[in-house]
Amino acid sequence: MKKIKVLIVDDSALIRKLLSEIIASQPDMEAIGSAPDPLVAREMIRELNPDVLTLDVEMPKMDGLDFLEKLMRLRPMPVVMVSTLTEKGSDVTFRALELGAVDFVSKPKIDLATGLT
Repeated sequence: MKKIKVLIVDDSALIRKLLSEIIASQPDMEAIGSAPDPLVAREMIRELNPDVLTLDVEMPKMDGLDFLEKLMRLRPMPVVMVSTLTEKGSDVTFRALELGAVDFVSKPKIDLATGLT
């Protein structure tokens, strides 16, 4: 069975690691790489040819929504937004879906006093 190749784009090393582990635990998916920002991701997309991208919104060098817009124009592919900003009903979520994202997942909020919430 051919596995779905996923490229993770997030500036947080912790989130990249967590998403890689979650994806690796799925029998039909594999994390083929992770990028800390859209500029690195652009090169990795060319090299690795992923089937799906996970994309954060807030990142250095280029905003995730700007990158999504460019990506959909130049190389359309399924993109799942993964961000603290992509919550049900938020403007950022609607904008991401308008630009071509297929779905969104909210990152867990991290409370330094109690850990993940």
